[in-house]
Amino acid sequence: MVAKQSVVIVSLGCNKNLVDSEVMAGILSEKGYELVASPSEANIGIVNTCGFIESAKQESVDAILDLVDYAQSEQRPSVLIVAGCLSQRYADELLDEFPEVNAVVGTGEFFRIDEILDRVYSGERVKAVGTPSYLYDHRTPRLLSTPRHYAYLKIADGCNNRCSYCAIPSIRGCMRSRKQESVVFEARALADAGCKELILVAQDTTAYGVDLYGRPALLDLVRAVSKVDGIEWIRLLYTYPTRITDDLLRVIADEPKVVRYLDIPIQHVNKRILASMNRSGDRASLSRMIGRIREAVPGVTIRTSLIVGYPGETDDEFSELLEFVAEQELDRVGVFIYSQEEGTPAGQMPDQVPEQVKKERYAELMELQKSISLKKMKRRIGSVERVIIDGVSEESSLLTVGRSEGEAPEVDGLIYIGNAHPQPGSFVNVRLTDASEYDLVGEVVDTPDTAD
Repeated sequence: MVAKQSVVIVSLGCNKNLVDSEVMAGILSEKGYELVASPSEANIGIVNTCGFIESAKQESVDAILDLVDYAQSEQRPSVLIVAGCLSQRYADELLDEFPEVNAVVGTGEFFRIDEILDRVYSGERVKAVGTPSYLYDHRTPRLLSTPRHYAYLKIADGCNNRCSYCAIPSIRGCMRSRKQESVVFEARALADAGCKELILVAQDTTAYGVDLYGRPALLDLVRAVSKVDGIEWIRLLYTYPTRITDDLLRVIADEPKVVRYLDIPIQHVNKRILASMNRSGDRASLSRMIGRIREAVPGVTIRTSLIVGYPGETDDEFSELLEFVAEQELDRVGVFIYSQEEGTPAGQMPDQVPEQVKKERYAELMELQKSISLKKMKRRIGSVERVIIDGVSEESSLLTVGRSEGEAPEVDGLIYIGNAHPQPGSFVNVRLTDASEYDLVGEVVDTPDTAD
């Protein structure tokens, strides 16, 4: 084989996919490859794609085209690999459409990336796509791409929920949980490397452990991770509405390291729509759940995601969703336009909603939530909140940015600070002085601690 070379990895999609990219980076680094930030420095370009919905697929195709164009004009990178969700779904199409691509790698094969590169360098055009069964553990090399003070910790992969609109089970396979001991071991290693905030992720974190232990075991895991020295915040993403138990809420309320933040994708509130999605509940039960959360965890930040334009969604059913959002005043709402995905039950349903109607409903719901968000953000003006510092603002070197318990990295807004520049990873008390729809402005009111 030729001498080891330099690699750039373009990671798209969710933070769970980012962990896969970090694992690939760790494996390649351990094998002697040099990880670089720009295609102009790389001999090898890897795009770790998302293929969840149509907009994500288009973003992935655009990223592939960008690398192809770059390679043709700059002569590097000379080896192109497409990995991840798009490869898992459309391996043959990618090989046919992009003759410049040297290998396609599915979601269950990326851990063999060094072996795949060896095969490419031997002259083979590789299709490495099978039924996803791989799950990394604490022994797997991993090279973080996030700032060292926070990291995503994937506790499981795959999903058994089988929502009718979702292709994830066919892309990621059935749910596979990591052993608690493995997760805790990795948490310790991350803490030793300077991590202060751990963000637990899976397709459904509240289903963690069912496959291993015969019951949900998230509470046991959270309690175990909470004992890791050096970790100060533990954040839960992707919790399923019907699995928000009183015990889970007690842990969030009582465990100092678990931030008062819950991400609960509810997708819709109309009973018929939810049943068609193969999800349970209705507006009344979801309203009760939110009331129960707020009562059990005072000051909690609730984030959700909603889908507009699901097949057959009527004007009245969309109005019910609008009324629910206005009534509940949730802190964070991500809105997705329904994407008709092949191979899903919903993709075959009649009464697909016209694209223009979907876009109009999206705009109306986003405008409503924007006004709610501004009102809720303004209520925080004058309060003093504990903030973790992320670093210098991308908008101005004169500003430092951070987040409170109520802001998850990358998906929520930021707190902008101008009167001090604490070290990334440090915690400071910040008095909030101004607000926009998604971001806040504040000033440090104590002496910051310093990052290790």
